[in-house]
Amino acid sequence: MSGIVKHPISSPVFLSFTGMTGDGQADLEHHGGPDKAVCVYDYSRYPALEQLMDRKLDWGACGENLTVEGCMEDEVRIGDVYELGEAKVQVSQPRQPCFKLGARYDYKELPVYFQESGHTGFYFRVLQEGEVTPSAIFRRISTDPASMTVLEANRIMHQGKQDAAAMRALLAIPTLADSWKQTLLKRLAKLETAEQD
Repeated sequence: MSGIVKHPISSPVFLSFTGMTGDGQADLEHHGGPDKAVCVYDYSRYPALEQLMDRKLDWGACGENLTVEGCMEDEVRIGDVYELGEAKVQVSQPRQPCFKLGARYDYKELPVYFQESGHTGFYFRVLQEGEVTPSAIFRRISTDPASMTVLEANRIMHQGKQDAAAMRALLAIPTLADSWKQTLLKRLAKLETAEQD
């Protein structure tokens, strides 16, 4: 069972601290939770995916809860706060697409494509619950220029596994999701142990 198949909504939904009403995750160990309440993907990325897989994709094709435009990974920063209808949401971490996305399209290399390109989308945590409609206002209301972009965070997680300084810089962002912090701390500990041997 998977929660990766999504369908467009035509009526209001309530966005709580754990996600949108009516949306579910099959694998709650790796998906969902307060730091992953809303999965976001930019529709501008769809043409490249359609070309890669040689198929037309519908809205929500990447398993996201929220398909948007104008939120590319090189422009969105960890900690950015957005107004989404009545709710307020904050960027918590990049998305880490799992094998189920590749399995859905019979394209096993798809998760690797996301990791290598950095075009993963990202997650919101919910700061203020509220109703969201298909035509809801969606706009950024605060950003920290000193924070890292989603693309930079992806590079460190997937290509910078030996870059201790970059990992420490990413860890210094207070709004970064705890799961990412734990992964980075484990990697740093291994690097430090290897240096001592």
